[in-house]
Amino acid sequence: MTGSTVRPPAYQQLADELRAEITSGRLQPGERLPPEPELCVKIGVSRSTVREALRLLASQHLIVTTRGVTGGSFVAHPDAGQLADGLSTGFALLAHSADVGLADLLELRRALEVPAAGLAAVRRADNHLTELRGALFDPAIDDFDTMMVAHAAFHRAMAKATGNPLFELVSLPLYEATYGEEVTSGLPADYWNRIDADHRAILDCVVARDADGATRTAATHLEFIAETVR
Repeated sequence: MTGSTVRPPAYQQLADELRAEITSGRLQPGERLPPEPELCVKIGVSRSTVREALRLLASQHLIVTTRGVTGGSFVAHPDAGQLADGLSTGFALLAHSADVGLADLLELRRALEVPAAGLAAVRRADNHLTELRGALFDPAIDDFDTMMVAHAAFHRAMAKATGNPLFELVSLPLYEATYGEEVTSGLPADYWNRIDADHRAILDCVVARDADGATRTAATHLEFIAETVR
């Protein structure tokens, strides 16, 4: 019949309703959802429908389910790494489309990394410094894949050191995006030596709590990358 709309399955409708309760804050992290039998009666659906809706919410990292006497389904506490999974798919699709190019990625990196470096210098804790040092690489002995992974890990650690979970959430998908072979295969011989030196210079500023120096060094770092891959 023309003009008719297909209703989503019952479990999808229930999942949407519960998701709205969670994302609106009406259900808080750690709060227990009503038991399955209560949801069945309250909403008027079968137990299998309730279980399918809960499985969907769990796959989206919105709830966690535990077993036992004190078990049940609870609203998950936000985790940047898990939440970023959903962003990563959309980001990867855009990054490989005709609408988004390398210049767009670098523009976004500048908008994030430069202020993040300054904030990290002010707010970093010792555990952040440990993570940043662990993300350094040695261009004399490390291979290309190792350096690419370390480069992403360094900037993710810098985002975490800001103490602002939103920086971390937005940054995670960004550093999972891969550059095409036409970019990574044509890098100059000293490219990774410069990247390594920049990372160490940024880290020195963060260790010294030099926010201005960290910001300037991060900006220079990204200018170098943009000029090199242009």
